[in-house]
Amino acid sequence: MNIKACVAEFVGVFALCFIGIGAIAADNMSGGGLGLTGIALAHGLAIACLASATAGISGGHLNPAVTIGLLTAKKIDVPNAIGYIIAQVLAGFAAAALVGMCLPDGIMTAISGGSPAPNAGMNVTSTMALVAEIVTTFFLVFVVYGTAVDKRAPKMGALFIGLTVVMGIMMAGPISGGALNPARFTGPGIMAGVGGHMWIYWVGPCLGGVIAAQVWKQFLEEKD
Repeated sequence: MNIKACVAEFVGVFALCFIGIGAIAADNMSGGGLGLTGIALAHGLAIACLASATAGISGGHLNPAVTIGLLTAKKIDVPNAIGYIIAQVLAGFAAAALVGMCLPDGIMTAISGGSPAPNAGMNVTSTMALVAEIVTTFFLVFVVYGTAVDKRAPKMGALFIGLTVVMGIMMAGPISGGALNPARFTGPGIMAGVGGHMWIYWVGPCLGGVIAAQVWKQFLEEKD
């Protein structure tokens, strides 16, 4: 297990969750001043910056769905995949704990810990949220593979990965909360006591990630 890579993954996911939860809190505190676009940009910028910073160390996965997808494509071995996922999930817990220390009393409760959830106010069902997470994470891992993993990839992968996160959240945010990442839900969701929908945010993104990785590997990747 590559400890340096695990540390890089921890820091990257910590940034995603800290900034993402913080942006949701800022939107609440400003009476909707950020809006969906601002929240999506906060998440996307965090991924773009931290994926770029960690790409040379861990590959900049920053997402269990990416790690699991690339594991099925044999781009990472099992011990390192396990280490990455543990680091990613622990980072979500740490970020949820620390961002709460930055906020006035009641804000974390008001935003349900900044955890994604199906939009009950619009009668979004678990199936609707699951499909949204599958498809948007498919796009995310497809872009990861095409811009950062494939040997023909351009050297600006982190930027496009971040923009794909923005794109996904702008679509899925009002439906599923737009997690696209099991680690983005797990720590904040458990700490906020809203972990009942956890299966959606593991099954959906991981299934979408595996499908994307296999589509690229089987149909688009140049064989050695």
